[in-house]
Amino acid sequence: EEIARWRAEHGGAFRLLDIGSGTGTLAGMLLGVGWPVTVVGLDYSPAMCARALAKLPPTTHGNRSMFTAGDSEHVPFASESFDVVICANSFHHYPHQQAVLEEMRRVLRPGGRLILIDGFRDNVVGWFVFDVIIAGVEGSIHHAPWHEVHAGFEQAGLRNIRRRKLGLLFPLVATIGDA
Repeated sequence: EEIARWRAEHGGAFRLLDIGSGTGTLAGMLLGVGWPVTVVGLDYSPAMCARALAKLPPTTHGNRSMFTAGDSEHVPFASESFDVVICANSFHHYPHQQAVLEEMRRVLRPGGRLILIDGFRDNVVGWFVFDVIIAGVEGSIHHAPWHEVHAGFEQAGLRNIRRRKLGLLFPLVATIGDA
């Protein structure tokens, strides 16, 4: 919804960076709707990048999609090279979250949008799900509270910061900011 909202505001062809792209599910969805989008996935795992590429039609490789193995703290792309940056359900794995936010902001073009989706741990359900269960399974992770993410967006130079809470039993929060 947030990508569609940005596209409705700006129109035309656009470049999207999916940080923590995993197996490329988002790329497949975006390429399937017929928008004039180029999707670039960045994942720390070369195996995930290979799986993502294998999952997409070969006609999209190179010209409409690519996957790169890399570190979200050192995004291997030029400044101001993407219209939209999204990070969904991987931010809690990053040990230096502010550095990642600053890299996301760096690669956004003026007028671009950052969409960060991660676990909402600011109520008792979210605290139990993310700080007790998920942290118990995944180990050393950090689901940042609202105020911390908001402050990080501000420090990175993003504006028009807003958030949407999604879900009940597995609550998520989407934090959105503009370059």
